[in-house]
Amino acid sequence: MFEISLGVLPEKALMGEYAAKDGCFTDCYITDVPGQVSLASYVEAFYTTLLFKLERVVLQVALSLPSTDEDARQLALGETDTFSAWVVEARTGDQILLADRKGRTRSWLMVGPSPQDDDKTRLYFGSAVLPVHNEETGDREMSAGFKALSGFHNVYAQALLAAAARKLVN
Repeated sequence: MFEISLGVLPEKALMGEYAAKDGCFTDCYITDVPGQVSLASYVEAFYTTLLFKLERVVLQVALSLPSTDEDARQLALGETDTFSAWVVEARTGDQILLADRKGRTRSWLMVGPSPQDDDKTRLYFGSAVLPVHNEETGDREMSAGFKALSGFHNVYAQALLAAAARKLVN
């Protein structure tokens, strides 16, 4: 079993600009896995877990946005900049930032050395949700849907990271 904890975005995180935006929600979950894990291996594992495959089915049925394990592999290797509902916003050697096609949410994955053990890799997974314009008040605020699902999001994000970590070590 992997210990998943809420972490702090690293200084160099591609998602950092969203953490600094007023009213934007961001999170960062972390876990350490044995061995040296590349970003490509992590991205492919993450998007091909059974749990994420269920999300892919929902996206295919609800939004007509199909994806396959091969699509996930191509994303991981940098051979494509689109994957189901997402488009790559930025990528470096150790992290990838994806935006949903409407630009309202971001998903971020990063690998780095574990500060506790040189023989482990730290996996990072984070999300950003941008506020929407409230027509009545003129303010930017989180949508009602996000407010209603935020508890589920926290549990689901941790489950996704744990599933990817398990897949990487099995």
